[in-house]
Amino acid sequence: MWQPILTRNINLPNAEKITTYFDHGGYQAVRKALTMTPADVIDLVKRSRLRGRGGAGFPTGLKWSFVPAGADVIRYLAVNTDEGEPGTFKDRAIVERDPHQIIEGVIIAAYAMQAQRAFVYIRGEFFLGIKRWIKAIADAYQYGLLGKNILHSGFNLDISVHRGAGAYICGEETAMLESLEGKRGEPRLKPPYPVQVGLWGQPTVVQNVETLINVPHIILNGAEWYAAIGTEKSSGPKIFCVSGHVNRPGIYELPLGTPLRTIIDDYAGGVRFGHTIKAVIPGGVSTNLVLPQHLDVAMSFEGLEAIGTQLGTGGIIVMDDTTDMVEVARRTVAFFAHESCSGCVPCRIGGYRLLETLTRFTTATAAPADLENLQRLAQGITGITFCPLGTGMANPIHTMLHHFPAEFQAHM
Repeated sequence: MWQPILTRNINLPNAEKITTYFDHGGYQAVRKALTMTPADVIDLVKRSRLRGRGGAGFPTGLKWSFVPAGADVIRYLAVNTDEGEPGTFKDRAIVERDPHQIIEGVIIAAYAMQAQRAFVYIRGEFFLGIKRWIKAIADAYQYGLLGKNILHSGFNLDISVHRGAGAYICGEETAMLESLEGKRGEPRLKPPYPVQVGLWGQPTVVQNVETLINVPHIILNGAEWYAAIGTEKSSGPKIFCVSGHVNRPGIYELPLGTPLRTIIDDYAGGVRFGHTIKAVIPGGVSTNLVLPQHLDVAMSFEGLEAIGTQLGTGGIIVMDDTTDMVEVARRTVAFFAHESCSGCVPCRIGGYRLLETLTRFTTATAAPADLENLQRLAQGITGITFCPLGTGMANPIHTMLHHFPAEFQAHM
């Protein structure tokens, strides 16, 4: 039976308090990391094969190694707590119940890249999470874990919390940086990437909450220990969010590579009311569907890519045989059309044309030509928008038209 690593503290009484974190081995990884050289910390994380948990899956240690060196270079670390992907709620739980585990990861990451300033960007609706972040940071300062000369190591680090306004687009790393600078949250053109030109033109590493909480465990237990968990290309544990038509929705920490069927049946209690599965969204609504014949797929980066979808954030949404897939498509597109920054025409105009067309299907006023229009609109958005939001909006249309054409025809 898998014993949680990342989520082992979240159900403890007063788990959010620094004293509770100390009682369960907290901040020992920081003490160890500060005795190492920054280069050795980066090398350790590289050898662990930790990949980013925010959706892209980029190797974490490699990202850190891209930060320009030099005593005259100002470097920043930005913590992405914006978590707006429908079906995803793991970061919120960690922030509210175990914020010091994140701070420990932030300190180690900042030390590795020699950044003396970190910014936490948090979704505006996470009222409790904001309070917990502020309190945890204040306590870390009080115990000498932040500020000047941390633990008498000569390393300095300051952290501050910045509340967003609930814009999904600000979960995209460059839009988040724009918002942190006080501008409208719109994606930047890449390259250059933030690790070279980020906040105020300085090198900036953007990391997701779940990525950072893996770091202290790698420091304490070693790269080989961590790399032995999961698969060769997807190492370590992963926090999966399970929602939809299951008996026990919630967050479940398991090794990467765990079969999707195991997560649904053994941990989430199976499909409710004895129904069968019609389709599963495996990594948040911007990822392609998994059909019943693929339920034994390994929940890893490479496993899901092999069947044409993505791990994403690990937000698993289970839909049973009573689900109207046309309505699922409409709701998904409605979300993305509303959250678009409107910076490029295919997303700004195409999204609302998609929504109008899908609404005709769900209100039984669609004509046969609308079926062709859906396909054409989705193709006209995919892969050509300024950021991935447009493609995430069009993906459900492609997959649902392909796998459930009869449902669309029945709505005409």
